[in-house]
Amino acid sequence: MTKNNKQLIAQQSKEILEILKTRFEKNMKRHTAIKWLKVQEKLEANPEKIWSLYQMEKTDGEPDVIGFDKKTNEYIFYDCSAESPKGRRSLCYDNEALEARKEHKPKNSAVGMATEMGIELLTEKQYRELQQLGKFDIKTSSWLNTPENIRKLGGAIFGDFRFDTVFIYHNGAQSYYAGRGFRGALRV
Repeated sequence: MTKNNKQLIAQQSKEILEILKTRFEKNMKRHTAIKWLKVQEKLEANPEKIWSLYQMEKTDGEPDVIGFDKKTNEYIFYDCSAESPKGRRSLCYDNEALEARKEHKPKNSAVGMATEMGIELLTEKQYRELQQLGKFDIKTSSWLNTPENIRKLGGAIFGDFRFDTVFIYHNGAQSYYAGRGFRGALRV
């Protein structure tokens, strides 16, 4: 990485673009009407987004294009790893929850780590959209962007896929588990 910490060196950019292209071509059902060259052009014009995708990949998120927003002219990437990304597990929900823990603090929070990576946690709606593309989180769970009214009361939501059904649950925002991470979204 370069000094500003939000850009990759040329070799890293080349590597992540090759990984993304291979994944894109292998999973065409996720983005049937989208052409890779258009995605690559957008990425090359936004090196900070390539940096974020590199962070997603480095933490085992396996980011892939899942759509295109015609209104904003942006490609949408989600973490598409089968299970919640390994490099983003054992995190409480947000920094407020992290600070509130008196002992046995996790290394970070899901919201804090997502912010550092330049991505956003999936919303419940986005999580349900992702589940239309395959079966995700059949052994793990993923923190989701929590509505403010729930968070004000100390809670946070997460999702998983069990019994052929997407479940959205709640937990205290301070909790963390080895099998719970978070999935991110990035617009380019």
